[in-house]
Amino acid sequence: MTIESIIGITSGLIAIGGAIIGAYQHYKKQPLTELLNQLADRNLSREQHQKILRKMNRRMEKYSIKDEYIQNFVLNDRGKETLFADICESNNIEPTEEICKKFLNTDMKKIRADYYNKRNNVNILENKSLEKSQSDKSFSSKKGQTVYMSELLMDKFPTTCKNLISILEKHNVNYSFIKGTKDIWCRDYMPIQTESDKFIQFKYDPSYLKGKKEWEDSRSDVREVCRLNGIKATFSDINLDGGNVLICEGRAILSDRIFSENPNYEKETLVNQLSELLECEIIIIPALKSKYEDLTGHADGMVRFVNRDTIIGNQRAGDYKYMQEGMQKVLETFNLTYIDIPYFQDKDPKHPYSAIGIYVNYLEVNDLIVLPVFGRDEDKQVAEILHKTFPNKQIETINYDEIAKEGGLLNCTTWVVRN
Repeated sequence: MTIESIIGITSGLIAIGGAIIGAYQHYKKQPLTELLNQLADRNLSREQHQKILRKMNRRMEKYSIKDEYIQNFVLNDRGKETLFADICESNNIEPTEEICKKFLNTDMKKIRADYYNKRNNVNILENKSLEKSQSDKSFSSKKGQTVYMSELLMDKFPTTCKNLISILEKHNVNYSFIKGTKDIWCRDYMPIQTESDKFIQFKYDPSYLKGKKEWEDSRSDVREVCRLNGIKATFSDINLDGGNVLICEGRAILSDRIFSENPNYEKETLVNQLSELLECEIIIIPALKSKYEDLTGHADGMVRFVNRDTIIGNQRAGDYKYMQEGMQKVLETFNLTYIDIPYFQDKDPKHPYSAIGIYVNYLEVNDLIVLPVFGRDEDKQVAEILHKTFPNKQIETINYDEIAKEGGLLNCTTWVVRN
């Protein structure tokens, strides 16, 4: 063998060795955040997910993931934060600030609080209606509310979600994330909490999700969501979205879209059953007839309760005649006062279902209102009206445009529960 051949073989071996060492170093140093991102990838097989969990084990020093957990692991529709919380809970890994930052690049106080609560056998979503005495029930009680969001909100819109969380933390509002969802509009598919604290889970099969596979695939399985999140609910076969239910002091407002969503029911029968389930007097308001102008027809895109006898909603001037006349009939029938606030439509051909301009779809929790603003003169007008209308509440504003362009705003992406 010539000297040149020996040198060539040696150089090749050195190059191969260098590549192996480089690959090993990358593998060894692969951060837990990157591994968690891979674990949340729904395109990977179960075997690939198991390999990732084993890699995580090699990267952790003080803790380990149980073999049984790895063998039985199934991703389903969980996102990063829910996965991390489940790993901690199932493997007795305390989600300290250090551990949270290693997996998520940020501390997650809420995950830590939930971890401690579950270890103490506290279920924050337990139906407490049987534990309450009749004297404890109060229509006006809104204290101790928690804001829940789909875990997908943080995955898809992390900046906006974190901005919302900052506001909630500023006002000491509890918040958490919902497991097993398929889109961010959790208000629509989560149960309705009645004023006696029962959870009513309606059928979630809206007509506006039909006809497009992408939309049909985004429909969450409400029974599975309830199971994954420990929610004890009464199930109803009435087809109704949570965004089309507003409850206040023994009254519930729904839009007349409820009738077209339930053609197998007589109107009177439907209203009576809803009244019994929701424990409320039912008020039906008109929705736009064209789904091209209002895809969902949800009441929370038109009005909100101020109190039992007052509602605040989109400015009626300039509305269709049938809408104005229909609303006026409702106001007279139920002796309601209506407060108008500015409203405008976003003409964006790239986002035909944009919710920009719908100020009334704000988040109300405890003594806080989080109002979406859109960088227009109307922002100030609406904020002033809300300050006057809700003198005992704090008003915060937020830019929610990136989510609004997808068709919803703050009330749509939150589920508020009394604990």
